[in-house]
Amino acid sequence: MYPEEQEFLKNYHLEDYPRPSVTADIAVFSLHQEEQWGYRREPEKKLCILLIQRGNQPFKDCWALPGGFLQPGETVEVCAGRELQEETGAEVKLLRHIGIFSQPERDPRGWIVSNAFLSVLNQEALSQMEIQGADDAACAKWFDITFTQNLLTLRSGDTILTAKVKEIRNQFDMPEFAILESGGLAFDHVKIIAAALTYLRQESREFRLIFDFLPEVFTLTELQKVQEAVTGETVLSANFRRKVSARVTATEEFTEGAGHRPAQLYRKSK
Repeated sequence: MYPEEQEFLKNYHLEDYPRPSVTADIAVFSLHQEEQWGYRREPEKKLCILLIQRGNQPFKDCWALPGGFLQPGETVEVCAGRELQEETGAEVKLLRHIGIFSQPERDPRGWIVSNAFLSVLNQEALSQMEIQGADDAACAKWFDITFTQNLLTLRSGDTILTAKVKEIRNQFDMPEFAILESGGLAFDHVKIIAAALTYLRQESREFRLIFDFLPEVFTLTELQKVQEAVTGETVLSANFRRKVSARVTATEEFTEGAGHRPAQLYRKSK
């Protein structure tokens, strides 16, 4: 360190400057299967998102994404993983940063900037976890999620949350969402969920992130059902198989005991 720099730092006082608090929020997505009514019918898959019910003010009893404040000595990525585990019991290995949410009045407690992340859990990973609310979360639940024509609907049993957003361009011509109705969700988490789902859908159409919903080996029908559940769009099987052919590798394994003709298993190409 140069003497001039040492002198500067000696007289520099960080507390002289206004600083925001920093948080990390995480949108964790998974799929669950609806009940199978016929042995020949492939079970339908529903996209769902993990939410917590806040146990403290502000927004006590409202639903929110898992998350919390950055602690000394940790990165925002570590913060996201820690808060997720503390509030829900879930653990993730992959995080995608989807944006920074810094609207000055987004949090009634003061100037608080959120780093938003996205992650995916497949059924195999979920089977090894016990999802339940803890720390300052009264409870944690998976909500089925749909998002069409700017209407966001979240369902978990008898709990139904309906929010409305509008996609806009900000002053720097970057896309973001404006909240029209928060639907019982805390803070600006409607915007974060809409942004996370939009990102997830875009990635899934290009066959990125989509494999994270599946086990190591899968059928092409299972992969197609995952893409349709995530994007909310139905695709023709022939078109789907043509587009995905360069992204998967056939194995020598086939399904067993499924009640219909065995299907070949594939894995993601390296």
